[in-house]
Amino acid sequence: MINLNQYRHVLTLAEERHFARAAERVHLSQPAFSRSIQAIEAQLGLRLFERQPGDVRPTPAGAFLVERARRLLFEARCLERDLALYLDHQLGDVAFGMGPMPNVTLGPKVVAEVRQAYPQIRMRLEISNWALLLERLQLEEIEFFVAEVRDLPQDAALQVEPLMRQAGRFYVRADHPLGPGEHRLAEVWPYGVGTTRLPAALKAVLGRLGSEDALAQPALECDDPRLLHQIGLSTDTVIATTELAVADLVQQGLLRALHLPELPVVHAEMGIVRLRHRTPSPMALKVIELFQRFALGAQDSGA
Repeated sequence: MINLNQYRHVLTLAEERHFARAAERVHLSQPAFSRSIQAIEAQLGLRLFERQPGDVRPTPAGAFLVERARRLLFEARCLERDLALYLDHQLGDVAFGMGPMPNVTLGPKVVAEVRQAYPQIRMRLEISNWALLLERLQLEEIEFFVAEVRDLPQDAALQVEPLMRQAGRFYVRADHPLGPGEHRLAEVWPYGVGTTRLPAALKAVLGRLGSEDALAQPALECDDPRLLHQIGLSTDTVIATTELAVADLVQQGLLRALHLPELPVVHAEMGIVRLRHRTPSPMALKVIELFQRFALGAQDSGA
């Protein structure tokens, strides 16, 4: 097999048309350079250059090879450049997924940071619940996803890294008929509950409180927390969501948390999920680092 250096020697000789000048250009002695050209001709069984005193010209076979060697070496240089940019997070693409809550709490900051720092990177995002994201991951259509992880199957092929806990509560609009003060869960269910897909552990907690039937068929279940929040703002529906997801709406006085003493503190357990034996791209590792940084910042701020 002819290697790239040998192709480079052929191209250089065709351009210089002089063995000594060509050898100097590729930093070889003239005898070593001559042996390289002779070895290529022997390997191919073709005479590539006509040698005349003071002049070297490609044969038709040599011209044929030179044209293609020029394109090959150009592509090799482009590959080297692109690989360097790829390793420096300046080129390539990344595909990952986010569950409903990470999408509204961490996703905007992570995506904005990537777009600002690495504008040449192409991103493809899958927003869905963990079950659908797991299918995408197993098909290798995404490199990782961030979602609620408590219901994930036990699978040695998965690498699951805890990311953060997000405390969950029930929220209503500021002028909801359920006014300020303490309430019982039995007062909540008649208004209907809107929620994302709840993990089995949380359903079990509510079941022990006699609320399992009420959440077995929630009034509204969807994977878009922003839609849930809008429904909570415009109707009497009670919204189950995380404190971090509605922090701005609560601060603005638009939503308020219900005080339900019988309900224990519940959390969404967010994690980063990827295939254990697949090497992530440099950009995927960078995005994962951003999720970790913003998650740590959210926890440090008490959000």
